[in-house]
Amino acid sequence: MSLDQETCYLCKEDLRDPVSIPCGHIFCSICLKTYWDHADHTGSFLCPQCRVTYNKRPTPRPLYSSRSSSMNRASSESFPPAPPSPDYNYAGPRDVGCDMCIGKKLKAVKSCLMCLASYCEKHLKPHYESATFKRHKLVDEIGHLDRQICPQHQKGLELYCRTDHMCICVLCTVKEHKGHDMVSAEQERAEMQQRLGATQAEIQEKIHDRVKQMDELKQAVDALKNSAQRALQESEKLFSDMLRSIERMQQEMAKLISSNKKAALNTAEGHMDRLGHEIADLKRRDNELTQLSRTEDHIHFIQSYHMLIAQTEAEELPTVTVNPYFSFGPISKTVSEMKQHLNEFSNEELVKVAKTINKMPFCQLDDKKRKTMKSDEIDLYKSPSHHPRSREEFLQYACQLTLDSNTAYRQLYLSRGNRKAALKRDPQSYQDSSQRFDCLPQVLCKEALSGGAYYWEVDWSGEGAALGVTYKGIKRTGYGDAARIGYNRKSWSLFCSDSSYSARHSKDQTEINAPYSSRIGIFLDYTGGTLSFYNVSDNMSLIHQFKASFSEPVYPGFWVWYESAITICQL
Repeated sequence: MSLDQETCYLCKEDLRDPVSIPCGHIFCSICLKTYWDHADHTGSFLCPQCRVTYNKRPTPRPLYSSRSSSMNRASSESFPPAPPSPDYNYAGPRDVGCDMCIGKKLKAVKSCLMCLASYCEKHLKPHYESATFKRHKLVDEIGHLDRQICPQHQKGLELYCRTDHMCICVLCTVKEHKGHDMVSAEQERAEMQQRLGATQAEIQEKIHDRVKQMDELKQAVDALKNSAQRALQESEKLFSDMLRSIERMQQEMAKLISSNKKAALNTAEGHMDRLGHEIADLKRRDNELTQLSRTEDHIHFIQSYHMLIAQTEAEELPTVTVNPYFSFGPISKTVSEMKQHLNEFSNEELVKVAKTINKMPFCQLDDKKRKTMKSDEIDLYKSPSHHPRSREEFLQYACQLTLDSNTAYRQLYLSRGNRKAALKRDPQSYQDSSQRFDCLPQVLCKEALSGGAYYWEVDWSGEGAALGVTYKGIKRTGYGDAARIGYNRKSWSLFCSDSSYSARHSKDQTEINAPYSSRIGIFLDYTGGTLSFYNVSDNMSLIHQFKASFSEPVYPGFWVWYESAITICQL
C-alpha cells in the first residue's frame, strides 16, 4: 500500500516503522504499541485518530516506503523514538486540541500558519510576547493543518497555479509548475471572493423566488378550500330542493368535489413540502458561503470554494405554477341548470362537469431539468410507497451489481464473476486505468444508481471492511480523505469490524453499537434521499441510515482490509 502521510498522529513526528490498522489510519509502530499497551487492562482497543473500537487487539500491518524507510533508519540510529504519553484525551469530540499540551489536551484557540500548529491560550502567549514570532500569521483554529503543507516539498502553500487549479509552494514553481500561470493565494482568493458574492446573490435570489412561489401556493390553497366549500354548500342547497329521484346525483356531485379537492390538496402539499426542503437547502448553502467568505485562511477558502460553486452551478430548480382558473364555480352553475332540465339533461351534464374538473390541474411542477441516462446507469423508476420492513419487501427492489476491475486497487483480487474482492500481498495484472485507486484498497461497481430504489446484500469477513456508495468524481489517487469512501462529501460508508460499526460521511463519524453480522443489507432510496444499512434477517434490523439529497448517480463501493474479503450476494 502506498504511503503519502509523513507524520504520526500520536507523536507528531516523522513516521518510524509505519503501520496501518483495519480502519486505515497510520502510526509509528512504537507509538501504537505503547498506546495500546496502556489499554490492555480495559480489554477494548480504540483507534487513536477515529476512535473505532475493537474487542480484540488488531495486528498492525507494516507499510513500506523507500524514502521514509531510509530516513527512519538513519534517524532511529541516533534518535531512538520516545514512547508517547499514555493520555491522548481530546479537548472535545469536535474541537481541535493544542499541539503543545502534554497529556490531556486543551482546546486550541488559534492556529499559526507559519508554525503549522494549533495552540491553547497558555501556549499561544509566546506568539504575542516574543519578537521571534512577530511575522507569524495567527488565525482562528481551523484544524487539518496538514492541508497547508505541500505534500511533495513539505513547505507552506502560498501560491495558486491557475493552469493546474491547485495550491502550490514556492519550490513547486521551479520544476513541476514551471511556466504555469501562477498568482498568490491572496490574489486568487480576492477574485474568487468576487465570484462568490455573485453566486451568493444568485442563491439569495432563488430563495426569494421560492418563498414567493410558496406564498402564492398557500394563497391558492386557501382560495381552493374556500371555493370548494362554497361549491359544496351551494350544491347541497340546490339538491335539497330536488325530489328524492335526484339523491343519487347529489351524492355523485359531493364525491366529485371532495375527491378533486383532496387530489388538488395532495398535489399542492407535495409541492409545498418540496419547496420547503429546497428553501432550507438553499439557506444552508447560503450560510456555508457566508462562513466561507469570512474565513481568514486563503487555502481553506480556495479548497472549499470549487466544491460549493460546482454544486450551485450544476443545480437547476423547477418552477411551481398555480392555475389561476382552477375553481369549483362551474359546478354550482351546472347544478342550477340541472334543476331546470333535470329529466332531459341530468346524466349528460353530470358527466360533462366531471370531465371538466378532472382535466383541470390545480398546480403543476415545471421541471426544466430533464435527466438523460447513460448506458451503464440503472434506473428502476420505482420508489417505495412505504419503507420496506421485511426482507421479502426489500427483495422487491433487488439489483444485480458487479465490481469494476478498472477501479480496483492493484492488490485487490476479484473473483466469482467480479462479485468478490479480497486484499492480497501480490499485485494483480490489471491494465492501466485513470479510474483505478492507486493507494487505497478500494473498488467500485460498474453500475450507476439513480432515480429509484435499490437493494443489495454483501457478505464480509476478516478484520475490517467498509461498504458504501460514492459519486463518480471521488479522487482516485493518494491516501488522503478525498479518496477514501465515506471521508468526504462525495461518499457515504459503513465501516464494519469484529466488534463495532462506524458510519462515515465527510467530517461526520458515528460510532454504532449493534450485533455482529457477516451479511449486511443495503437499501438506497435515491428519490427519497436515504441510504440504509441492515443486519439481514427476516425482520431486518436497522444498523444506520444516512439522509442526503443525491445530486448525481452513485456507485456502490467497498474498502477491504488485509485478510478480509467482501462478496456481493446474488439475490
